[in-house]
Amino acid sequence: MKNNEESRLQKNAISWFRLQYPKLTIYAIPNSGRRGKIEAAIMKGEGVLAGVADVFISKPSGSYCGLYIEFKTATGRQSTAQKEFENNATRDGYKYVVCRSLEQFIDEANKYLRI
Repeated sequence: MKNNEESRLQKNAISWFRLQYPKLTIYAIPNSGRRGKIEAAIMKGEGVLAGVADVFISKPSGSYCGLYIEFKTATGRQSTAQKEFENNATRDGYKYVVCRSLEQFIDEANKYLRI
């Protein structure tokens, strides 16, 4: 199960974003959590990819195609798969940020949408 602190941060960020930008699309990518072998195999077959960021804002801005956000606690670290996904996403024209607080998320989202 996802760290409760990260989960709370993500929920608060989604709530804030939907109030501030009700016409824009933001959605979670539910990649975390423990699954049985059968369910994990089904999901992998359906295209679940390790390391994908927690949230995506599907609006181009400036030279970016969209914004991926990974939520981490103050001491949380990206996994190898998350770093690889970040490298691939930025190479392909997406902005990628790691947010450790609601304030940081608000700042990053506002900056991104004003580019």
